[in-house]
Amino acid sequence: MSGLWPGYDAAYAIDLLATVGPFNVNDMYGRPFSATMIENARRSGMTGCNATVSGSGVGEPAFIETAGNIAFWEREFAAHPDVLLKVRTIADLREAKRTRRLGVVLGFQDGTMFGNDPAYVDLFYHLGVRIVQFTYNVRNLLGDGCLEPSNGGLTTFGRACIGRMNELGILVDLSHVGRQTSMDAIRASTRPVAATHTGCAAIADMPRNKPDAILRAIAEGGGVVGIYLMPYLRTSGQPGSDDVLRHISHAIDVCGEDHVGIGSDLSITPIELTAEYRKAHAESIRTRRQLGISAPGESEDVFTYVPDFNSPRRLDLIADALASAGHSSTRIEKIIGGNWMRLLGEVWR
Repeated sequence: MSGLWPGYDAAYAIDLLATVGPFNVNDMYGRPFSATMIENARRSGMTGCNATVSGSGVGEPAFIETAGNIAFWEREFAAHPDVLLKVRTIADLREAKRTRRLGVVLGFQDGTMFGNDPAYVDLFYHLGVRIVQFTYNVRNLLGDGCLEPSNGGLTTFGRACIGRMNELGILVDLSHVGRQTSMDAIRASTRPVAATHTGCAAIADMPRNKPDAILRAIAEGGGVVGIYLMPYLRTSGQPGSDDVLRHISHAIDVCGEDHVGIGSDLSITPIELTAEYRKAHAESIRTRRQLGISAPGESEDVFTYVPDFNSPRRLDLIADALASAGHSSTRIEKIIGGNWMRLLGEVWR
């Protein structure tokens, strides 16, 4: 498949939910990145990614774990300055492209570490966090996640956090966020918002996927929808490249080509279906069920990847697949990173 679209090396290639190390398993930051992981980051050709640093749980434990995760990344930036670059501004992403490094944006997939004080938004901004997803599937003090049956909306505290994020320049991320909370956040934000890693409910009606009304509202506000490479692309079974293309095409139809990107929700290092990985995957699913955060579509028998794109060069392979499906070079360049560059430039200015 690779080589059909010749523009990859010149384009901005941004995966707005990915990381260098292990992902979607327990204890992601339990040990330094291996030489193989760093090499995969280097040869990925990616300009940037959004790496999750938010801790789990609520209150002080979540805060402490988050601080530890940020410290982990600071050590990795210091250890691998020739490969990794911490991103705080759009100029940093341009510098990552110029120097052929991977620009890493620190992001949250939950807002529990804000406690009940919007001042914590400032604290984490100064530590480098530039993307914040409000909820992780369930309810917290900011609003309801996508698994909450009551589908309550954005709270007063959530609105206060959005206001401070808008002022500072932090991207509001609606992945995993409940449908009413998503619509409330879109209306409350004075800057464009995103769903960095999601799918289209019209293609696969799963809680993690967004209905057309939300996709359209994100785009109408100037935001971007990132399509992931996750099991929720289908209602059952292992997703393939055709599923990814269906979701991208539907998102283009609903949002327009200026408002669609990629947020794989994966490690840059490919998954190897070894006995060790299968065990770690199964343990992660069981843990998520015990915590009440496992979404419909997760299974010990369905792995969190798309086999056809299981490569550090996944954005290159997606570009090739889009070219093969007849999408123009201009559109491909936007989807694999150009739209994220435009959005982040607007939000971070």
